[in-house]
Amino acid sequence: MVTRAHTVAFDGVEARPVEVQCAVSPGLPAFSIVGLPDKAVSEARERVRAALQSMAVALPSKRITVNLSPADLPKEGSHFDLPIALALLAALEIVPADIVEQTVSLGELSLDGSLVPVLGALPASMSAAEQERGLICPQACGPEAAWVGATRVLAPDTLTATVAHFTGQTPISPSLPGEVHSAAPERDFREVKGQERAKRALEIAAAGRHHVLMVGSPGSGKSMLAARLPGILPPLDPVEALETSMVHSLAGLLKDGGISRTRPYREPHHTASMAAIVGGGRGARPGEISMAHNGVLFLDELPEFPRQVLETLRQPIETGEVVVARANAHIRYPCRFLLVAAANPCRCGYLADAARACARAPSCGEDYLGRISGPLMDRIDLRIEVPPVAFTDLDLPSASEGTAEIAQRVAAARKVQSDRFDSHPRARVNADAEGDLLEQIARPDAEGRALMQKVAERMGLTARGYHRILRVARTIADLEGSPDIRRPHIAEAVSFRLTVGPSS
Repeated sequence: MVTRAHTVAFDGVEARPVEVQCAVSPGLPAFSIVGLPDKAVSEARERVRAALQSMAVALPSKRITVNLSPADLPKEGSHFDLPIALALLAALEIVPADIVEQTVSLGELSLDGSLVPVLGALPASMSAAEQERGLICPQACGPEAAWVGATRVLAPDTLTATVAHFTGQTPISPSLPGEVHSAAPERDFREVKGQERAKRALEIAAAGRHHVLMVGSPGSGKSMLAARLPGILPPLDPVEALETSMVHSLAGLLKDGGISRTRPYREPHHTASMAAIVGGGRGARPGEISMAHNGVLFLDELPEFPRQVLETLRQPIETGEVVVARANAHIRYPCRFLLVAAANPCRCGYLADAARACARAPSCGEDYLGRISGPLMDRIDLRIEVPPVAFTDLDLPSASEGTAEIAQRVAAARKVQSDRFDSHPRARVNADAEGDLLEQIARPDAEGRALMQKVAERMGLTARGYHRILRVARTIADLEGSPDIRRPHIAEAVSFRLTVGPSS
C-alpha cells in the first residue's frame, strides 16, 4: 500500500506541487528518501525518526521508501519533514490516509516533535488554494499563510497536535491573517534644507517610477534625500502587497505573519556580491533587487559597485524580472523597482572645489563616472547634481512643504495612471509604457514635438533615451493635471537628462 501526502517545492516565487509517496514493504530495515532530495531533505529521515519516537511511535522493522514526485524536480529545504512524517503515519495507519491526501503540508520537525517555522508559507498557501486543498504549517507560519484567504490554514505547534487533529481528538481552529503594517514615514522632506531641484526630481521619480542618479560632493544630502523617498510613495495596493510579500516570505522578512503596505526600501552596500544583489547562492534565493520589488533600491556610491554587478542590472531594469540561471533550473523573480543611485563627482569627491580637488582634476571625474557604462546610464531617466548646502541655508527655518504635501501630488498622479492603464495589465505606471501604448499616452503637441526633434538631433539620443524622455514628460504633465504633453513638460524632462554623466 502506498500512502500520499502533498507539499511544495519552490521555483522562485512559484510553489510547485510535490506528491510525497510512502511505501512500507517487507525487507531489510531501511529508511530511504528518493526523488532528487538535497542534503536537508535527506536528513529528514533522522528528524522524522526522532520525532516519532518522542510520540512513542516506533518504526517497523521493514523497508520504508519515500518518493518525492516529480522525481526530476530538485527538492531543497527542511519543510519536507512534516509531509514525510504524515505520509509515514498514514502508511502505519495512525492517521487517516484520505484526510492526509486532502491537505498540503510543510514544516521542519525538531527532535522532540515540535514544528519549526520555515520559509515560503505564503506561496505554499497560494499553491494549496489552486489545488483546492487545505494547508498544514507550523504555528508561527499560520498568520502569514492565512492571508491568501482562499484555503483553510491549520497551524499546530507539534506533530502530536497534528495527529490529534487528524484523528478527531483535538481539532485545531483555522489560523487568522496577521496584522497589516502601514507605518507612517519617520523621515520628512521638511528636514531637507535647500536642494529644491533634487526634491522635484524625486517627486517626478515617485510619480512615474523613473530611475534617478544623484551626483554630488560628500555631505550634500544624497543619502538623506533617498531615505525620504519611500515616504512620498503611495501604499502598496492589495495586489502589490501580495506580490511583494511572496518574495519576502521566501527571504524570511515577514515578521509575525504580518503583511506590510509600506513599500520596501533596500540599500545594499557596494561590497555586496552579485548573488546578494541579483539573486542566487544556495537555493537560488532572491536578491536585493527582488526584495525591492514594488519599492526603492538605493545604490549609494554607484561607481564603487563591481562592474559585473552593475551590468547585470541592465536587463532587470527593462523587463521587471530577473532570471537566476542554474545548470538544472532557471528561476524567475520579479524585480520591478525604482532605482535611486548616488555618486560622488570623482574619487576624492571634491571635483568642483578647486581648493580641495586632487591633482588629477578634471580627468579623475571622467574616469570615475566612466565606471557607469553608457547602456546603464541610458536607462536612468533623471540625472541631477546635488550641490553642497551653504552654511547660511542650514540656519533657515524648515521648508513649508514636507512629505505629506508631496505625497498628495504623487498619489494624484498615480491615480491618473491607474485609471489610464486599467485595461493594460502589464503597465501600472508611466515607466511601464512602451510601443503603441507609449505613442498613445505620450504624444506631445506640435511645439513639444519640434523640441523633441531638436533635442534628439543635438544629443544623439538613442531610441531608448527618446522614449524615456517622453515617459518623464508624461509624468510631469500628470503632476500638473494636464491631459496633454506640452513644450514645458518636454523641456523639463530634457533638463534632467542633460545634467550629469555621459550623454545618451
